[in-house]
Amino acid sequence: MNETRSTCPYCGVGCGVIIESDGAQITGVRGDPEHPANFGRLCTKGSTLHLTASAAVTRQTRLLQPMRRAERGVAPEAVGWDTALDTAADKFAQVVREHGPNAVGFYVSGQLLTEDYYVFNKLAKGLIGTNNIDTNSRLCMSSAVAGYKKTLGADAPPACYDDLKHAECLFIAGSNTAWAHPILFRRIEDAKAANPAMKIVVADPRRTDTCEIADLHLAIQPGTDVMLFNGMLHLILWEGWTDARYIAAHTSGFEALKATVRDCTPDRVAQVCGISKDDLLQAARLFATSAATLSLYCQGLNQSSSGTAKNAALINLHLATAQIGRPGAGPFSLTGQPNAMGGREVGGLANLLSAHRDLANPQHRAEVAALWGVPSVPEKPGKTAVEMFQAAADGEIRALWIACTNPAQSMPDQATVRRALERCEFVVVQEAFSTTATCDFADLLLPATTWGEKNGTVTNSERCVSRVRPAVAAPGETRDDWAIAMDFARRLETRLARANTLFPYASAEAVWNEHRESTRGRDLDITGMSYAMLEAAPQQWPLREGETTGRARLYEDGVFATPDGRARFADVAYKPVAEAREARFPFSLNTGRLRDQWHGMSRTGTLGRLFGHAAEPTVQMHAQDMARRQLKEGDLVHVTSRRGSIVLPVAASAEVGMSQAFIAMHWGGEYLSGRSSTGEPLAGVNALTTPAFCPDSKQPELKHAAVKILKAELPWSLLAVAWLPRDASLDIREALRALMPSFPFASCVPFGTGGALEGSGPERTGILFRAAAYDAPSNDVLARIEGLLGLGGADTLRYADAKHGQRRAARLVRDGQDAHLEGFLLAGDTRAEAWIKTLLQDQLPAQAYGRQLLKPGAAAPAGVAARGKVICSCFGVTQTAIGEHLAAASGSEGDRLATLQGALKCGTNCGSCLPELKRMVRASAAPALAEQS
Repeated sequence: MNETRSTCPYCGVGCGVIIESDGAQITGVRGDPEHPANFGRLCTKGSTLHLTASAAVTRQTRLLQPMRRAERGVAPEAVGWDTALDTAADKFAQVVREHGPNAVGFYVSGQLLTEDYYVFNKLAKGLIGTNNIDTNSRLCMSSAVAGYKKTLGADAPPACYDDLKHAECLFIAGSNTAWAHPILFRRIEDAKAANPAMKIVVADPRRTDTCEIADLHLAIQPGTDVMLFNGMLHLILWEGWTDARYIAAHTSGFEALKATVRDCTPDRVAQVCGISKDDLLQAARLFATSAATLSLYCQGLNQSSSGTAKNAALINLHLATAQIGRPGAGPFSLTGQPNAMGGREVGGLANLLSAHRDLANPQHRAEVAALWGVPSVPEKPGKTAVEMFQAAADGEIRALWIACTNPAQSMPDQATVRRALERCEFVVVQEAFSTTATCDFADLLLPATTWGEKNGTVTNSERCVSRVRPAVAAPGETRDDWAIAMDFARRLETRLARANTLFPYASAEAVWNEHRESTRGRDLDITGMSYAMLEAAPQQWPLREGETTGRARLYEDGVFATPDGRARFADVAYKPVAEAREARFPFSLNTGRLRDQWHGMSRTGTLGRLFGHAAEPTVQMHAQDMARRQLKEGDLVHVTSRRGSIVLPVAASAEVGMSQAFIAMHWGGEYLSGRSSTGEPLAGVNALTTPAFCPDSKQPELKHAAVKILKAELPWSLLAVAWLPRDASLDIREALRALMPSFPFASCVPFGTGGALEGSGPERTGILFRAAAYDAPSNDVLARIEGLLGLGGADTLRYADAKHGQRRAARLVRDGQDAHLEGFLLAGDTRAEAWIKTLLQDQLPAQAYGRQLLKPGAAAPAGVAARGKVICSCFGVTQTAIGEHLAAASGSEGDRLATLQGALKCGTNCGSCLPELKRMVRASAAPALAEQS
């Protein structure tokens, strides 16, 4: 057994992991107790990383050799690397010669390593001569970049994780930290436990799990953050809570901002934001008068048509109150992806250059050109993410290279994105997984290495650079992303008659060393940060040559990264969301993360157990909105925006406010699909979202779209669920995915039992296929579904009533004296699904229920109750088990929680479920307290 220290590939916390491997197979993972980001802790996603790298998963999901399509619409065929890269170089060279360098584009990813990013950036800007390179970080962090630069002068988060221990007030805005950055949330819980006097304020339209720890929740209306922050500053000025000495000595522009916030009176703010004046005053007092205030913010501020203004308005509060540049104080942007920060550092965005240089600055362009040894770097800004796909849809961009990201799932306005991918003359997809939606549009597929196989660096939210190390050899014919880009670049150099000198790298470390040199004298100077130093421990930047450690906090001396050294107040005014709610579209649709899933789920979606907490796609609504529209839990609804419409089940949620709705960002066409009334395919939540973006950051407004929600009249329904062999389940899911467009609504997701830890219950893997239609489909379609799910054999009980569209299948397998349900299909009437799913998932004896299994709408037998969702993914503990235990528990909330954890172990490992457990403990105590009173 070998052990390799590396870094988790999920969120921006940047947790250290220790990978266990045996030969060519990763066999385990645990948190690195010496890594400063997590000190050994891992969340539900990180703790199951090794399972996503199993041999069975790799065989079914990985892209393991180059593939080329002879023409669109046909299956790709395997080719050698030379053929693949020669094809790409020929086509890109042709486009550049015939249409110019700006007719090509590169769309890359915050999940690439810094070395990968650097080579792609140099390839586009240095070799081809186009700034058409952008990244999916545009969708998550570009407003934070613009906000920092607008106010502090540089894209440099000034705080660090350790500041949580020193903060007296924690202000969390637009971030469900409990789910999006779980291990950082554990540190927040630790800080609150160590200092109960610390106050926590959460500003978020939804009452998420993060709000469970809050002393004050500001449930503002979507998009009103600037009005909230300006209203807080109005009160801070009125009450005399500003730090006049700091403002005079270290800032500029305050007078103009004062004039703007003068109109942001408590009455106006309360009306616009939908909060009380008392809560506004309490938030302003806590922020301004606490000994140290630390703000944490993420996509709620960034993914907005006013994203830069929101970031800047919050930073204004820190500058006005001198809450910056000291322990426990500062504006701290949390990066969404594992290396969004590294991509920013190398200039991997359409408007940036290496080492935080500005493309618009002639001196910066000259510095980069000199470093790279090219005559010049193009000055015209490139197409950003939304602009790039619009340009491809318009025929302006003719060749597109996509690396390590899935725009056919993650980009807003999917109709435009898919038109772009279909119209673009040549699409290259460089990817580790063959199952992403974008792969379906590729003319050329290039297999890349992924976590556990790669070598390089990433930078987390606190500017801490960590090593990523390979634990096993690259499988199949996969190659590192930087090496693929370099090999392509060398071939393109020849075809464009350029000197073969730009890409001399023999290793990832050689790329890193050139990147280091590009930072010399810059705000993020890492000239002292060698691979050798990083082998010993992660390091924060800046870390200059000759220094032995990086800097934890920035601006402690009050000198900022502006020409005059002064921070600049940003005079920003409130603007409403780009798409106003109105009579035709009365709901505000929000998107965000699930606790146990990551992005498009190409990795987490391979594990059935990670679907236990959120098993299927839903749209969440306020219960009163549902009642007003006569909607019941589980009813199918049309959710329609100005760009598209999708069908999915509705669920009541106490998290969302009136006239609001929420759909998780992860549900793309790989898991949720249907077709319009005219037969057009519809795919995922981003069929609805708007491409409107912030004018400064070009980040789209994924946090708001105006929608209408109407009941879907689809009377015929289907549910098919079965346990499957682990080494075939994902292949079967892909085959079922091909049948999803046969229905106006269909979803296909893995499911499973067992927890992430050994000894946490038996593990099984299966598939759940749900669909609805106006009428029953052909028997061929149903037979195909049954066959894929193993329901076609002699051990399957059957019932069919074609006249009424009813069909039943139940496969029973005998195990000793008992028979267990291994799979079932309910078509036409699915009312019995809850208890039949329980039979299947809990593997209860089912031999006595043969007739009931086949009877439409059969009531649940005695003793067979719905198990509820999985609350604790580590130990596979369900809602039902927790409820039963709490019903018999007594004592204080703390005692009840401790007893629960002692009995069921839930919440004792990664802690991701703790906020929900605490909420359940409180809810269970409420009836008893009411009875006592």
